[in-house]
Amino acid sequence: MKKFAVFSGFLGSGKTTAMMALTKFYSERFGRAAMISNDLGEGVMLADHRLAELSGCNSRQITGECICFCHDVLAQNLNAFYDEGCELVISDIPGFGVGALEHVYHGLTEDHPGQFELAPFTVLTEPHNVMNLRRGEAGEMGFILDAQLREAELIVLNKIDLIDDDEREEESSWLRLQYPEAKVLTISALTGENLDTLCLALKNGKASLRRPDIDYEADDLQNAMGSLSEYFLQYRALVCCNDFNGSTYLTDLAWKISCALRSSGHELPHFKLLAWSQEGDFGKADIIGTDRPVELAHPFEKPCTDLAVILNASAVCHDETFDAMVWEAVKSVSEKYQLEITVFRKDRFGLGE
Repeated sequence: MKKFAVFSGFLGSGKTTAMMALTKFYSERFGRAAMISNDLGEGVMLADHRLAELSGCNSRQITGECICFCHDVLAQNLNAFYDEGCELVISDIPGFGVGALEHVYHGLTEDHPGQFELAPFTVLTEPHNVMNLRRGEAGEMGFILDAQLREAELIVLNKIDLIDDDEREEESSWLRLQYPEAKVLTISALTGENLDTLCLALKNGKASLRRPDIDYEADDLQNAMGSLSEYFLQYRALVCCNDFNGSTYLTDLAWKISCALRSSGHELPHFKLLAWSQEGDFGKADIIGTDRPVELAHPFEKPCTDLAVILNASAVCHDETFDAMVWEAVKSVSEKYQLEITVFRKDRFGLGE
């Protein structure tokens, strides 16, 4: 079996955590599985890919272009996994990847007919975003989230460990009513709840290759897409003392960037900050909205003296403005911890350009 699944979904829906959890779960119970991390930064090391490697997942990355538009590269990576004995490969797309059903599934089928078996087109979401969308409080980003969900054959409500049973039923019932052509599942990638159900849905299900009626050129959708910018930064931090707390550093840096955006009236749909030491210890901090706290997704286990750091972010902010905010935060917080910074790579761009 050469099964391929795309995990679409809005920024912060937990696509990376779900892919990692599902890859491990599937490999333990059904057959070998692997994952692909995809983003637009040219030649950068993605935080998601490095995190997957550090966590022991079979992973590759595709950078510089969305898999929507590089089917030959995607096919090469898929075949490399299948040659290794993998039966299921899951790839994400950038968190604003509206149109992936058409461009990835239909495009891959047209360019490489009969080579791959496609699982149901899957869109992940999470309770906070669903609640905002249901209440009409999602703002411009709601146009993107709605378009993604209308493409779905399989909607996965992730992070159900954060809500009670009544809230689970309320949110999933609304999704079924609002998007009747999709099957709705609920999971927690963090705790593993219902991963078996999702595995079977991907293993046994097949994409219908339908073409939903979505106006991808609509002004509201294009305006929402054009307001986003992407940012990638890789640097090394040399530590001056033996009691340096890497987890506190990551949390302080993420919080300072979030506060800078909030105070200037901008939004931060997703921010990923990953750092690791030469010994293989690592820490990760996330932000999925300036109105929400920093999440220390993985703390360092012990002090470290040398850190490699990757920062990947999507902001509702002009890329030059966001660059200035990020760099000021990196400098000031690193100085606070007496770190010596060496930048290896920086990439930024606005999606409206």
